[in-house]
Parts: sequence; C-alpha cells; structure tokens
Amino acid sequence: MEHDEGVMSEIYFRFLQFSLGLYDGKEFLSGETLVNFDWNAFYRFAKKQTLTGVIFEGIQRLPKKYAPGQGLLMNWFGQSQRIYQRNLLLNEAASHIYNNIKKEGFRCCILKGQGNALMYPNSFSRTPGDIDIWVRAERDDIRMLAQQLAKDKESVGKESLNHIELMINDIAVELHSTPAILNNPLYNHRLQIWLKRNADLQCSNIVALPNKAGEIAVPTCAFNVIYQLLHLYHHYFYEGVGLRQIVDYYFVVISDELLVIRSTLQRELKLLGLWKFAGAVMYVLHEVLGLSEEKMICPMDEKRGKMLLTEILNGGNFGQFDERYGFGHSSFGHNLQRLCRDLRLMRYYPAEALSEPIFRTWHFFWRMKNKK
Repeated sequence: MEHDEGVMSEIYFRFLQFSLGLYDGKEFLSGETLVNFDWNAFYRFAKKQTLTGVIFEGIQRLPKKYAPGQGLLMNWFGQSQRIYQRNLLLNEAASHIYNNIKKEGFRCCILKGQGNALMYPNSFSRTPGDIDIWVRAERDDIRMLAQQLAKDKESVGKESLNHIELMINDIAVELHSTPAILNNPLYNHRLQIWLKRNADLQCSNIVALPNKAGEIAVPTCAFNVIYQLLHLYHHYFYEGVGLRQIVDYYFVVISDELLVIRSTLQRELKLLGLWKFAGAVMYVLHEVLGLSEEKMICPMDEKRGKMLLTEILNGGNFGQFDERYGFGHSSFGHNLQRLCRDLRLMRYYPAEALSEPIFRTWHFFWRMKNKK
C-alpha cells in the first residue's frame, strides 16, 4: 500500500512513541500498519535522526512476522548492541573524569549526555555523543585541568569562548566554563547571571549510573528545562537539530516538578528571549511525541513549530543531512550556510539572528587573541 510523505511521518512518529513506551502501538502489534511497510526507509530515518537504538526497542516488541527481514533485523540488532556497549564505556568514562576533576578540587556536573540517558525507559538505547562537563573554575584553571586530564598536549583541542575540547582515551570531552552563550548581548548578560545563580545546585545533584558505573552530578529538571532549550536554540542557529535532542527534551519537560514552577519558568523564558522558540519546541513535542498541553511549559507556536519540524526532518542529527545549500564542508562553505540560516530565521527570531554574525566576527578575533 502507498503512503504519502505526511502519512509516513505520522507512522514514524507513532512508532517512535511506541518504542519509548508512550503509546500502546496496537496497529503495529496487529500488523495493520506494517503491511508492505518499507523497513529500509525507516532504518534510514532512524540513522538520520540518531534513533537507531531507541526504535529497535519497539521492533523487539513486534510479532516476528511483522518485524523487518532477517538481514536488516540483524544489522539493526548489531547497531543497537554497539550503542549499548558505547553507553557502558561512556558511563564509566563520565564517572572517572567527574571524580578526577573533583580530586583536583573543582566542583562540576555532567551536562546532557549520560544524565539524559537516565531519563529514558532503557538508558542504553540512547545513542551517546561526547562528554560535556561544566567546571566551576576560572579559564586558566580549566586550561591546566585539560592538560592534566589529557596527559598529552596533542589531545587538547580547540578552545572557544565557553569550552575547551580534549580527547581522553578516544572519547571526546568538552570542559565548559559556562554551559551556554547567546548571541544577543542583553539576553546573554541575563543568561550568565541566571547560570551563576543556579550553578551550585547543579553540582550537588548526585545520581547513580547504571551497572554500578559510579555516581556523577547532573543538572536538575528545573535547570535542564531552560539549559537544554538553550542548547536546542544554539544548534538550531548554528547547524541544526535532530529528533534525538527533541526526545531528550521531552523527558525533561514531562517531569512533574515543572508543574509547580511553571509560572517562574515562563518569566525566565521571556527574560532570556526564549519564549517564541519554546512555543515552537512545544509544537514539535506535541506532533512527534504526543506531549499534552497540560505538560507544556508555554503555549504552542504552530507557525514557528512547523518550520522547526521541517528543519529537523530535512537536516537530521545536528543538520548533518541538510543538502539544501551545497556549500561544501570547508570553513567558508560552513559560514555561508550559517549566514543562510540567519537570513531564514531572522523573521522568526530577529534578536538572535541579527546578533549572530556580529557575535561570530567578535568570537573569531577573540579566538585569535586567545589562541594557545
């Protein structure tokens, strides 16, 4: 049976909900929707959105006669096992690095990543990335810390305004002096004040990792609902957002503790210039994962939400599959693509879009001046 693109997206979204345990999936279990289903296309979608492991959770619940063919099924299984093993490694690494930083006398917390995975029904199904750590220290101290952790100067990479990159045992790590930056100077000034005010609590929120990998500090849901929205906003402007980041944010938003502080959150969203983007994300969460209006941190913005969802489906994980511009992968091509994004987003988010080229130019000269 033939399906148009819109219908297929709806089926994909429902299967994603089914895989996450958010939907009973009766039409999948009965095989009603899976007659002549193109599993290869769905696999490509899962890879594009970095949801291979998550969606395999749903596939494992299907009756065998409705599951993908043996070849694809084994390939999918192999991918999910690699994700499982990578999570084991990242959990141990996150705990080890966190404790090493504490031994050096610095307070810190693990941002996103392995902390986000703990919110999933199966924490090992989430495709992990690198390890981001917010270190409560001055920049010079973080530079020295990077050298100590890497134990090899060649493993310390680029330094930006808010983080230093390094490799530890083939694992990408970012040490953040601040978790987030906004292009607009007024909103960024307010953001840095907000971050400093909330820093101590995030470094005290201790959680246990699976399989006795150890304990780490992770941000609270009240912090993450703002911080991870900022993270989405940043990537929306710089490269793109994928559904993995949307699923991460869903599990932050559904926390019951946010219902108590919703009015405070809404004031903070407006203060930081995030109100319109938050409305767009609520629309995407509703369309993709069925988020109810009772759980939303602000009203849906359908116009901006449809644009955001289109960007997500076109670009995939961090915009890596966006082929609309064809500027290549050079630094010049990357900057041209970002300029096109700014122009396209200017109508919807003028404060940030107009500030981005100015901030980028200033940041370039900052990096030249502070090059180590």
